[in-house]
Amino acid sequence: MPLTLRQPSGATLSRWRIAALILLGWPLGLSVHAQDAPAPSSSSPLPALGDAASQELSPMAERRLGDRIMRSILRDPDVVDDPLVLEYIGQVWARLIAGAKQRGEIGPELEASHAWEPFLVRDRTVNAFALPGGYIGVHLGLLAMTSTPDELASVLAHELSHVTQRHIARMIGQQSKQSWVSLASMVLGILAASRNPQAAQAMIYGGQAVAVQGQLNFSRDMEREADRVGFGVLGEAGFDQAGMAEMFEHLQQASRLNDDGSYPYLRTHPLTTERIGEAHARLGPGGWRVATEQSPGHDSAIWAQHTLMAARAKVLMDTRSVSLQNLANPDIKKGATPLQAVAAYYTAGLAAQRSGDATRGLALLNQARQSARGLPTGQQAMAERVLSLAVVDNQLIAHQPTEAAATLNRELADNRVAAHADARPELLLAAHIALSLPEGRAQQSAWADAAARLQTHVSVHPHDAAAWAVLGELWQRLGEPLRAVRAEAEAAAALGDLPGAIDRIQGAQKRFRQPNAADVVELSVMESRLKTWQRQQREDMREENGGS
Repeated sequence: MPLTLRQPSGATLSRWRIAALILLGWPLGLSVHAQDAPAPSSSSPLPALGDAASQELSPMAERRLGDRIMRSILRDPDVVDDPLVLEYIGQVWARLIAGAKQRGEIGPELEASHAWEPFLVRDRTVNAFALPGGYIGVHLGLLAMTSTPDELASVLAHELSHVTQRHIARMIGQQSKQSWVSLASMVLGILAASRNPQAAQAMIYGGQAVAVQGQLNFSRDMEREADRVGFGVLGEAGFDQAGMAEMFEHLQQASRLNDDGSYPYLRTHPLTTERIGEAHARLGPGGWRVATEQSPGHDSAIWAQHTLMAARAKVLMDTRSVSLQNLANPDIKKGATPLQAVAAYYTAGLAAQRSGDATRGLALLNQARQSARGLPTGQQAMAERVLSLAVVDNQLIAHQPTEAAATLNRELADNRVAAHADARPELLLAAHIALSLPEGRAQQSAWADAAARLQTHVSVHPHDAAAWAVLGELWQRLGEPLRAVRAEAEAAAALGDLPGAIDRIQGAQKRFRQPNAADVVELSVMESRLKTWQRQQREDMREENGGS
């Protein structure tokens, strides 16, 4: 499953931060200055936002808004679908969601209405942002700079709390004349402007954009509440609550040492001494200490997983040739732990691999696997899985599908990682291997097996665009054209391309006017999906026309 990553321009790398600023105004949930925010009410922990019943967006309305915005941005090439990194972010996010439910922050209505879905943005800057409906954007730069799972979780817990405390719903609810079209069109404008820096500057400083940003900035009370609630969720989810204070410290130190544009929000939305002090105070006497790899409980698989995914993010977040070349030499510092050595070789191996040097990539990955033998048991099993998948990827890039299949089979035969056989990274890799195998009986069998496993996967994860796209290709090769069209249509819809999905279904209906018995069932399912997408399209068009 080799990744084809577009080389971003400098403007591309910053536009998602700009989008978050203009659309919703909370890069990493950092507070605005007091003079920029309305004065809070002394009788309420939240700012005076009016009558919640009349001005707060309902959960379902917020979700619909979020869905429409996501349909507008999912096709952008800098929304990254890396199965391994997404798996890790999703695991951290799922623990936080469970913690929020346990604390009562997410009730039945909010749980059912919201997507609660993270997505990745290929951007070197350190940021995360929430969108309406429970969608959370995570910059790869954020993952790359965090040194512990707890630091990453603290940021996501803060963003989650903005959603659960209905901060987004209250602010957007106030803008009763602001339709989703206005919000989504601003995002799309920013995406287009990313190829034109002058246009981007004009948009940032244009009157309408500035006005919207001013209307939607979080207040200090909201930021404090997100800190407080996020801290509780962090602990309930089983993360070290010191991670929030550690993250604040790292951000502040990094912003002092680096003025390269990676932390621009800290100049306009600084971390206040009050927020940092409160983060320390919540830990209580003796609660503050810097977590290390040797800390109690930190020999678990999640520590190794975070370290390796942070290393992977460094490679994925900037695919320019010069950046990959700089990363292709392992940087192992004196006194490095075995896990740090593994991460250094893994980073270099991935960078060499994506630079087109599969031979050097394989050599570096083998060095990583050698270093992994010195890890504690839990870390070793996780590292072996991640490194084996990287070797498989390397073999596919080198056009060695038979060797890739053998490597993947050996990995899945290992009892320590056999439980991952149906995990998304392994499923997609197996499908790509099947599609790359030379002609023969083994090829047909591999296609059928991969198609059957992916069909089961998409029945549980119906919005997995990558899985649907690969499944479509498999069905095409297996001589199932109608199923292939259905899969292609589902992939298009999952990426927000409703017109493309509708066109594919309507084309199939014309093509298969006299279906056989098996195709009748498939056509019936396609007809149902067609009606759903047409209804969504009509709703979007009504909003575009002002709700008429």
